[in-house]
Amino acid sequence: MKKIVLVGRSEAGKTTLTQALKGEKITYHKTQYVNYFDVIIDTPGEYAQVKHLGNALAEYTYEADVVGLLASAIEPYSLFPPCITPMANRDVIGIITKIDHPRANIRMVESWLREAGCRKIFHISSYDGTGVSDLLEYLREPGDVLPWERDTCEVEKKPQE
Repeated sequence: MKKIVLVGRSEAGKTTLTQALKGEKITYHKTQYVNYFDVIIDTPGEYAQVKHLGNALAEYTYEADVVGLLASAIEPYSLFPPCITPMANRDVIGIITKIDHPRANIRMVESWLREAGCRKIFHISSYDGTGVSDLLEYLREPGDVLPWERDTCEVEKKPQE
């Protein structure tokens, strides 16, 4: 899998998305420091919200194959300035979380991410799983076996009687 770094403000859904991508039970957990997982780098929202911590985010993007700019569908404003994606020398994708929220304004948030420079945007509900498989498929590299394919692979490997 391609390694992705998740960037967004506090409460955008980065840690919840991390749990969904890993197939874990969704529980609230405030990220206090950068968390490294096999293919996911989960960053605290404060790194994107506080000017003097932004340099740390730049450092972590060098360790990833893909930068994921996260914004929840209920954001009151855009954290990302226009045309920011050329600043990264990695693929930059947009990820809209909380699309299942009653106050979701997906069109507005998508326009913010497009203005920031994201060409590929994923619509995600970490709670019901909408869009998670699409994101996993995007991060997939040749030879990767995705979770829903594991049962099929095991059946194919069993000898025929």
